[in-house]
Amino acid sequence: MTPKTRMHLVAYMKTGPSASYPGGWRHPTATLHDIFEPSRWEHIARVLEAGVFDACFFADGLGLPDNYKNSFADYAGRGGQTSMLDPMILLPLMARVTTHLGLGATLSTTFNNPYQIARALGSLDLISRGRAAWNVVTTAREFEAQNCGPESLPPKDLRYDRADEIMEACDALWEGWEADALVMDKASGVFADAEKIRYANYTGRHVSTRGPLSIPRSPQTRPVILQAGSSERGRAFAARWAEMIFCSPATKKDAAAYRADIHRRMDLLGRPREACAVLPTLSLVIGETESIAREKAALFESLADPELVLAAASWAVAADLSLLETPEAIEAQGGNQGVQGHRDRMMQVAAARGISFAQAVRTPRELIAGTPAMIADIMEDWFRSGACDGFILPPTTFPTTFEEFSTSVVPELQRRGLFRTAYAGATLRENLHNP
Repeated sequence: MTPKTRMHLVAYMKTGPSASYPGGWRHPTATLHDIFEPSRWEHIARVLEAGVFDACFFADGLGLPDNYKNSFADYAGRGGQTSMLDPMILLPLMARVTTHLGLGATLSTTFNNPYQIARALGSLDLISRGRAAWNVVTTAREFEAQNCGPESLPPKDLRYDRADEIMEACDALWEGWEADALVMDKASGVFADAEKIRYANYTGRHVSTRGPLSIPRSPQTRPVILQAGSSERGRAFAARWAEMIFCSPATKKDAAAYRADIHRRMDLLGRPREACAVLPTLSLVIGETESIAREKAALFESLADPELVLAAASWAVAADLSLLETPEAIEAQGGNQGVQGHRDRMMQVAAARGISFAQAVRTPRELIAGTPAMIADIMEDWFRSGACDGFILPPTTFPTTFEEFSTSVVPELQRRGLFRTAYAGATLRENLHNP
């Protein structure tokens, strides 16, 4: 198969002080005064669209992590990846000031019902004129389950079985309106052609929905599906449904192996490989010279509070890393909890650096520091070697990382013919298919 010639770029967002790099909010260029201001989110949407990003999406959670030392004190008190606003409130603001940027929300299939999901995302896709994306999560932590009612998190396989049914049910709801069902003819008095609206009548083992959805068919019908399957069951789900996959391999070799496995699974399902973009994360520090970039990275590393690093790692693996130091112990304590991708990454980091797992979980995410050309070299190498279809970029600091990347690295990628210079389509899915 001929490899893609242009990569995809998606921005990873959080509605709190920091994203994936602990302590980034402490950097002098990080803005804090505007966290609750619409202008903050409108500004970054404009920045990303000027950088011709495919999309941004908000990672989200349903509470404050408290599995480190049985307390949320370190995670919340030291500025971890908290969700301080509901992204579904912010995305319409961002839609209003952009015309092409894809806009993604994270919604749990374990703690939401299909009608609620289909209604919310159908609305977002309508008002954005076809730019909605859904980061599908099954939720993997007990504290989130306890915030939503159940005494305990359901088993992983059951969560994914329910997720499959949620997807099927949402499709039935989204497809319930024909594209031309909405007439709005004042002269005839026909607002909608009721014969072109139908019930969903979906019944599964775990969920059911009658419909019809009250939201008319949106430009994409279904929002673009983003997913981060890493476990055996998660990868099977991703191979079936995902159009973008969010993954966090530690090395290019690990990224290539993951992408090859997803392609193998898609082949077995009869899905074309180009139907899904596999996007590893890269955490970047950009400098005018290599030495400046390294100095900037050293400053970031000095701001990474060791307690927050460990609290964040505890959230990732869903185990108290103040007490546990081996993957086996974490697995035993975690039970149904935890995201396999986080555990895999930590083991990959340990193997790549020749350190113990205990040392790896105490190490902040590696920062790739360099000039725009150096960073483009790395991205080009991963992309052309088949390790990925593009990248998901979290902000090392907000909003500076995205501002610097859009004005310095993007032009370098464009000069090399690796990245679009303009949007090709009106909807997010059209731009994914034609980057």
